Amino acid sequence: MSTVLSETLTFECETGNYHTFCPISCVAWLYQKIEDSFFLVVGTKTCGYFLQNALGVMIFAEPRYAMAELEEGDISAQLNDYKELKRLCLQIKQDRNPSVIVWIGTCTTEIIKMDLEGMAPRLEAEIGIPLVVARANGLDYAFTQGEDTVLAAMAHRCPTKEKNFKRSDLHIEQDSKDTNGKSNEGLSKTFLSGLKEGPNKKLLKNTLVQNFFQFTKKSHVNGFNNDAQLKSKILKACNGEKEVKNDYGQGSQKAEFDGLQGQKKEKANHPPLVLFGSLPSTVTTQLTLELEKQGITVSGWLPSQRYTDLPVLGEGVYVCGVNPFLSRTATTLMRRQKCKLIGAPFPIGPDGTRAWIEKICSVFGIQPHGLDERESNIWNGLKEYLELVKGKSVFFMGDNLLEVSLARFLIRCGMIVYEIGIPYMDKRFQASELALLEKTCSEMGVPMPRIVEKPDNYNQIQRIRDLQPDLAITGMAHANPLEARGISTKWSVEFTFAQIHGFTNSRDILELVTRPLRRNQSLQGLGWTQLVKQNNVLQSKT
Repeated sequence: MSTVLSETLTFECETGNYHTFCPISCVAWLYQKIEDSFFLVVGTKTCGYFLQNALGVMIFAEPRYAMAELEEGDISAQLNDYKELKRLCLQIKQDRNPSVIVWIGTCTTEIIKMDLEGMAPRLEAEIGIPLVVARANGLDYAFTQGEDTVLAAMAHRCPTKEKNFKRSDLHIEQDSKDTNGKSNEGLSKTFLSGLKEGPNKKLLKNTLVQNFFQFTKKSHVNGFNNDAQLKSKILKACNGEKEVKNDYGQGSQKAEFDGLQGQKKEKANHPPLVLFGSLPSTVTTQLTLELEKQGITVSGWLPSQRYTDLPVLGEGVYVCGVNPFLSRTATTLMRRQKCKLIGAPFPIGPDGTRAWIEKICSVFGIQPHGLDERESNIWNGLKEYLELVKGKSVFFMGDNLLEVSLARFLIRCGMIVYEIGIPYMDKRFQASELALLEKTCSEMGVPMPRIVEKPDNYNQIQRIRDLQPDLAITGMAHANPLEARGISTKWSVEFTFAQIHGFTNSRDILELVTRPLRRNQSLQGLGWTQLVKQNNVLQSKT
């Protein structure tokens, strides 16, 4: 079965089996990204063995994730699921006290119809910690979609614009004094009024209380004994205003403060922008700074480093993804939170990052500047890699849904892509990426690669045998068999954990791609061109 798009872009579907990791592996990077979280995987011993081996973290390291193992009594409904989960969550609260506990459902919870979504609200009210339920089970197409499920669940917990508090919502009663006799009115009795009730009520209260007491503690050091000064400082903190301190750490300089406020207004002259996708903090900082160079301010990231810092969503908020496997999150943000999605190529490679920035700028009516020079400088720094990959061929077997973006970048680098195998293709969410792929092939003068959705691995092996590509990017299950047949391979999972987004990380992509090619060159220098096994003896062909 095949469909043709724009007479050149061809999709095929082979309805093969899925050969990928289990999506619960998303815990590996999400628990590190959300620093105040705890992930509880509800599954069988098989899930525990997988996490132990795949994540490679020993129990002595006390990672912020755990297994709730289902036994025969759970599966046969002889035990009370609610009581067991409550006991585990109370133990987690006592030992770790996280800001959020994420329940990760597995295949077993789906099969026995365990009502995690029904138990979570009741248990959340009892233990006083938010519980987020995500069904990251093996019924998904690719292991990276586990992150998609978790982010879609967290999108429901983000504060909305209507539930944001205003300056007039804070009332302070001044009826008490501290133990030293200094007037500290408003420190003991505070209350919120005018807040709209909603699922994020606790989050807003916690954030407000943290800001309140943070500045209360500083007031003793900075000498804020005057009631008016103290109240003014607290109100500024609650409204997100920052004070610019002088060299001595006290007071504020009005001129500098006004200057910063002017810059802030100049940069923020566009609707709020929220980016979604789990990336290392260094990469999010790089992308944020790239947009700030164009005068675009990023209002927040989903997920944020702390659960209590989730971005504000709602009507009028624009969202843009950084990974091609987040289609479920994009749908949730549009339908549930009424956000506006910016359909842009993904910031992978210099060409993709530039197109991503240009698309966001075009939506906000901003003329981008300096991108030509920025992109050309990156390409100049990659010349040593480009000389090595130019004219080489690559075959994507399909594993992590990053295949289209990586193929587009490698075609721009001068490689020939025979086939792009992909477990699942959301043509609407990846429309801009597909258009950029078509444009790249046209500009580079290379044929459009075939895109095979849900590829059949047996058929792929036959095609690889006929095409004899220089490199096959595949899952770990097929790497060794292909190497034994003389095909150089690279694990696709390595691109998932590597830093590949943004301008500066393009070198890391080519470092991974060229590693087997450089290894082959080194072997050729030693007179070894191919390793074969004959008569149970490893020999060399020269």
